[in-house]
Amino acid sequence: MIEVRQTDTKTLFLRGPAPGTRCLLLLIFSVVLMVSDYRFGHLEHVRTTFSAVVYPLRALVDAPFSAAHAIAERFKERRRLFAENENLKEENLLARARLQQLDALEAENARLRTLMESTAKVADRVLISEILNVDLHPNRHRIAIDKGARDGAFQGQALLDAHGIVGQITHVGPFDAEAILVSDPDHALPVEVIRSGLQTIAVGSGRSGEIRLPFLPNNADIRAGDQLVSSGMGGVFPRGYPVGTVRDVNLDPHEPFAKIVAAPAATLDRDREVLLVWSGDRTDSEVKPRAASVTP
Repeated sequence: MIEVRQTDTKTLFLRGPAPGTRCLLLLIFSVVLMVSDYRFGHLEHVRTTFSAVVYPLRALVDAPFSAAHAIAERFKERRRLFAENENLKEENLLARARLQQLDALEAENARLRTLMESTAKVADRVLISEILNVDLHPNRHRIAIDKGARDGAFQGQALLDAHGIVGQITHVGPFDAEAILVSDPDHALPVEVIRSGLQTIAVGSGRSGEIRLPFLPNNADIRAGDQLVSSGMGGVFPRGYPVGTVRDVNLDPHEPFAKIVAAPAATLDRDREVLLVWSGDRTDSEVKPRAASVTP
């Protein structure tokens, strides 16, 4: 037993340097390697080779994190593009709405300018009025306008647009009025043929693009293309206002009167504004008392 213990003790001491000595040797070796690498670059090839060997492993370890980051960035970019697309759609819709409004304002401005240019030709005093409502009954052509007794409007007052006679006021309220169009079957208007001086009555047909001359005999001096103006008879419309153009003249020997159709000069189905007209022989002092006395 004593011999065995001596052998174990000898084997234990023959294993190598002490741990402290090993640490010191490793430290000295490390310092020598660093100094040598710093001054001569002997380990650069070793580092390059080691980096090439380790790169696939490092890429494999980093792959899940890179993929997660890329997916997150893609979703973030998608949300940003989606929000930007929605904003662009809203801006485009708003721009188109504003463009439509500008187009409407431009068209309205053109209509008003045309109306104002025509005022010098027809009367001493005019007033622009906007159409508030249109009666949609097939044979009842009436409109409501936004001018009434407080503006000097009166019953029987003539209405015009930029092209000719529209109609006349039938009822007046304090702030608005109702008017009958020349195309209404209940409307009659004394007219004159410019070419021949022939005078007759134009009556509404119930169609916005048509008026009739039902009281001319077959031998009347009238033909297609003749221009019609107001004759001034009856005192409602001053003389010389454009009324329309003769379109068809049908002569029937078996009938006492010819069938004559004319197209109104006014754009009755497209008007947005009309002109209230005061003739030169009717002063403001005469208009206002009469207008105020009319009940709607």
